[in-house]
Amino acid sequence: MSSGGGRPPSPGRPGGPGDRGRDGRRASGSGSHPGRADGPGRPRRPDEAGRPRDADTEPGGPRKGRPADDQRRRDDGASGRSREGDARFRDGRPRDDARAAGGRPGDGPSRGRDAAGRPARPDDRSSRAGEKPLRPGDRPLRSADKPLRAGDRPLRPGEKPVRPPRPGERPLRGREGDGPPRRGPGGGPGGPPRRPVPPPRPAVLRLGNPRRRINIALMAMAVVLSLFAGRLVQLQGLNSKTFQAKAAEQRVRPEVLPAKRGSILDVNGNELAVTADAREIYLDPKEVKPEQRDLIATKLSGELGKPKDGIAAKLAQVEKRYLVVAKDVDPLVARKIMGMGFRGVGSKPTYRRLYPGGTLAGGLVGFVGDDGFGLEGLEQAYNKTLAGKDGQQSIEMGRAGERIPMTRSTRVAPVPGRDLRLTIDRYIQWAAYEAIAKQVKAVGARSGSVIVMDVTTGQILAMANAPEVDLRDWQATSAEDRGNKAATDVFEPGSTNKVITAAAALEAGVVAPSTIFTVPDNIQCADKVLRDAHPHKTEQMTFAQILEESSNVGTIMAGTKITDQRLHNMFTAFGFGSKSGGGIPAEEAGLLPDWQKWSGSQRCTIMYGQGISVTALQMASVYQTIANGGVRLTPSIVAGTTDEKGHLVPPAPPKQTRVISELTARQLGGMLEKAVTGADGTGAAAAIDGYRVAGKTGTAMRYDTKCGGYCGYTATFVGFTPADAPRLMALAVIQDPKKDHYGGTIAAPVFQEVMTFALKTKKIPPTGSTSLLR
Repeated sequence: MSSGGGRPPSPGRPGGPGDRGRDGRRASGSGSHPGRADGPGRPRRPDEAGRPRDADTEPGGPRKGRPADDQRRRDDGASGRSREGDARFRDGRPRDDARAAGGRPGDGPSRGRDAAGRPARPDDRSSRAGEKPLRPGDRPLRSADKPLRAGDRPLRPGEKPVRPPRPGERPLRGREGDGPPRRGPGGGPGGPPRRPVPPPRPAVLRLGNPRRRINIALMAMAVVLSLFAGRLVQLQGLNSKTFQAKAAEQRVRPEVLPAKRGSILDVNGNELAVTADAREIYLDPKEVKPEQRDLIATKLSGELGKPKDGIAAKLAQVEKRYLVVAKDVDPLVARKIMGMGFRGVGSKPTYRRLYPGGTLAGGLVGFVGDDGFGLEGLEQAYNKTLAGKDGQQSIEMGRAGERIPMTRSTRVAPVPGRDLRLTIDRYIQWAAYEAIAKQVKAVGARSGSVIVMDVTTGQILAMANAPEVDLRDWQATSAEDRGNKAATDVFEPGSTNKVITAAAALEAGVVAPSTIFTVPDNIQCADKVLRDAHPHKTEQMTFAQILEESSNVGTIMAGTKITDQRLHNMFTAFGFGSKSGGGIPAEEAGLLPDWQKWSGSQRCTIMYGQGISVTALQMASVYQTIANGGVRLTPSIVAGTTDEKGHLVPPAPPKQTRVISELTARQLGGMLEKAVTGADGTGAAAAIDGYRVAGKTGTAMRYDTKCGGYCGYTATFVGFTPADAPRLMALAVIQDPKKDHYGGTIAAPVFQEVMTFALKTKKIPPTGSTSLLR
């Protein structure tokens, strides 16, 4: 084995182990030392750190240099750690700790000198590559700092202590394994080693400046909070009303509180139409369980009388929340349905319209629709007065439809409608309907009407039609039969119109009741020949007899004594060609051609009631005027309305118009009485025992739009009683009778029956006087 593997130290430079070599790198400092074997092949055993040991090494004995030790020393130098090995070892011999650390005098070689006696460089320990000088407070490692453990050996001369690995640090190994150390150029182990390569440092997460992170976080929070604040300002400031309205629409549910409709009463306070409590049954299909739909449809169909299929179809509409099944349900029936406990079936308080009389004054009273508004008759004409004003209630409801307790609610109470009191007498109305309905059926007529009026007041006591609409089931009646035909149907009055021609002639003074006319059974009028209803020989007749026998020819002869304009003015004064003004629902004005447009023959036919059209109400007003001494009173049907306290408020007095003189009216009354009681009178069937009756029959050809001409007849009788002190007047008209068609035979009996009943009901006694005209 070579005596040394290192290069001799240069003059003037400190030598020995640890000095820099020629290439600027430190020598390994490991040369041949006494007692060190360099030969390979000696067995090794691992130490406690997992490194192999020499097999012949005894605990506490000298350690042999290994490449791992060199690598460890190189690692220590590269990592900048201070090693005191260079100071402790000189010339292959260890120095004591104090001298290695530059110790005190007397502890070995001179203080501050190396083993050769040369002064040591102050930075000798820090001049090696990669090593850091000792800092204040550091002390070099000493062999005595760490006691020997089992299996360890003592340091050999020139050998540095090995620092055990720190926690988390991997054990130091030689770069090329644990084999023998590299030899120098002379074959020794002291040749220049390879430059140590430091192990890769672990990746370290470098944290930024905490103040900058805080500032960035604060800025981000400020941006987010500003966005929230802006949205809050938008919701609660700019768009607050919009969202409040939407929220109220979803939460607050308005509910209409229907007003109770006013009643329609007769003149004595008897109910013709009344409002009663009722219930509305509705469905919420979304709340109904699918397995209960069939059961609910079956139960409701049986209780309400509605088709089961229709109810089942509504239950299937699960997207809807409110579907009405039935209205006007009796409260007892509704209570029974609600007692079944079906979820999704509800009951709502409402009102229903009842008509106790059924067909009694049906066309006059009218009816209301499903929405509670009047559709016909007085219900429609006085709907505003009867309906009142609905109230409203707003309550806050939950999602399931329940009312939220302790929440605000607004309620505007409904204003009930006012009662309407008519001039109709229920009993006289019933008698009139019974009489006309029976006669219409007996003669096979299309329709018929009866009107009864109070002569002195112009109030209508009865206005009946046949057929009449049944108000309890008005849908079952055809639309043409639902109205009040007494005021809506127009017809040619026929001979009942002769009293107007007579009044015009009497008022003009050209004739008197006793004026005699030579009357044939026909007369030429322009291009037409007009005839009487019955053929007769030419005979002498007074003007009273002409009216008594209802001669068309005699009436034309008397009417030609006045001008067309004067005759037209008389028609107008009696109310022809215009509505009566009494507020009768759906009243027609009739047809009165302008006198300047009359044709040659029309001038004559109008005199006996052909070529002119009127309503039953207009003709009744004519006879009321005559019976009232020539003063026309506007017909009225309303006796008054009730106020808020239920007191009756009568309407304004009817308009009074003098049409003819009292003398003319009295003369006409006597002439009309002869038409009933005279030997040749056409109205004998209208006579009433014990009473003086004045009246006139009428038979006219009926113009029908369906046939486009005159088809059938209109039979009429109108009169008043007592003739000498008139109190009541009545009119009966029958349209298109099939069995007989004369007014004296089919209309006069109806008058007689109705008037007799009315006289008894009003307790009007006979006058006991006799007629002045014989």
